[in-house]
Amino acid sequence: MTEQPLKITFLQGQENLIDGDELESNLDKIKQKISDLSNVKNVHFLLGAGTSSGAIPTMKEMVASIDNRLTFLIPPPIPNPQDTDTITKITNTDLQTLFNKIKNSTKENLEDILGVLYSRRAYLEGSGDIISKDYNETISLVEIIENEMFKQINVDFNAKNSQVSLSLYKNFYQKITLRNKDLSRVNIFTTNNDLFNEKALDYSNINYNNGFGGGLDRLFNPARFNYTFSRKIDAEVQKYEPLDNMVYLYKLHGSISWRESESNSFFQIQEVPTHHGQVVPQDNILIYPTPLKQNKSLGSPYSDLIREFQKKLLQPHSVLFVIGYSFSDEHLNNIIYQALASNSSISVVVFGNYSDKEVFKVNDRRIYKIFGDADGEKIHYFKYIVDNFLPDLEEFEDVNLLKKFMNNLANEKSKAKGTDS
Repeated sequence: MTEQPLKITFLQGQENLIDGDELESNLDKIKQKISDLSNVKNVHFLLGAGTSSGAIPTMKEMVASIDNRLTFLIPPPIPNPQDTDTITKITNTDLQTLFNKIKNSTKENLEDILGVLYSRRAYLEGSGDIISKDYNETISLVEIIENEMFKQINVDFNAKNSQVSLSLYKNFYQKITLRNKDLSRVNIFTTNNDLFNEKALDYSNINYNNGFGGGLDRLFNPARFNYTFSRKIDAEVQKYEPLDNMVYLYKLHGSISWRESESNSFFQIQEVPTHHGQVVPQDNILIYPTPLKQNKSLGSPYSDLIREFQKKLLQPHSVLFVIGYSFSDEHLNNIIYQALASNSSISVVVFGNYSDKEVFKVNDRRIYKIFGDADGEKIHYFKYIVDNFLPDLEEFEDVNLLKKFMNNLANEKSKAKGTDS
């Protein structure tokens, strides 16, 4: 019987680190490398859409959902109220025709569909043609797509799929949060707009700094990213130490819980409670996935978040773990490439097979690539990484020594009882 070739890949630069055909030993080698890198001074994660898959529909599934909504949409969306004559001219058929035309030309890529519609809207606004049927069709279709995406992202956390993903996020944070006090707190960068990170952190009673602060009004202030949470360790003197269970959370493309605020703050972005089933607010500011988002990202708070991403990756002795991110955002890719070009002590660990991307083509030993199948599971999927690769960072040596002492003490007591009897 012929042995099946190994289906896992572990590369450092272009060098294959897989040794022999023993699956378990090679998986252990990956785990050991991740454990070593997890103990460097500055640890960063970049989480993409793949980390919420299963609970949040894929872009292809969202296209099908929008198709279905257009079929049964009653009544059609209200067009430009300035032009009452066009209200009766726009039908579901008109919107379906426009959507199908763009969908077919973009190979059902929702990012490209929205990009075409945004460009069409910008052209019609720029040419002053905002009372035409074309303009009203465009803004109506954009509104339908954005509403559907908000609805799909704003999940019911009591649903079975959501509970599975939430449990995974909680395990993730419980593994990465507690670090040696001499090491920096972990930075989480995510392109996701959903609330799985916040929910998992709240449920796990883990403190996080996402740039928002205040009492009743939680307003954005990028200066907060320079703050840390500390506790007093000596009642007699002003001596403090940073909290163990804390992370920094950067939502690079915004969040469904962010709103534009009319406050007197320099940064008029507010974080508000968001509940399943609500419609998308008009002042919602999440970045929808379009090729134009690089331009949209130039404004605050996105410019501040991007600046933080860039600053963190330039820190000496850093590692960036990339999970569920397909390198489809050029403005983020460029920051990663710039960090590799200027920070000699950074390592980048990419989970996934993106052979068509520049990061995979470069022969740089600071770049690790991990992907493949093991026992029917994808080793580069979020679940496998959390369950099998991430070390329990709270297992410090002093904790191990204490456990060992308690086990030895229990054994001695057990032996003493046996002797007495």
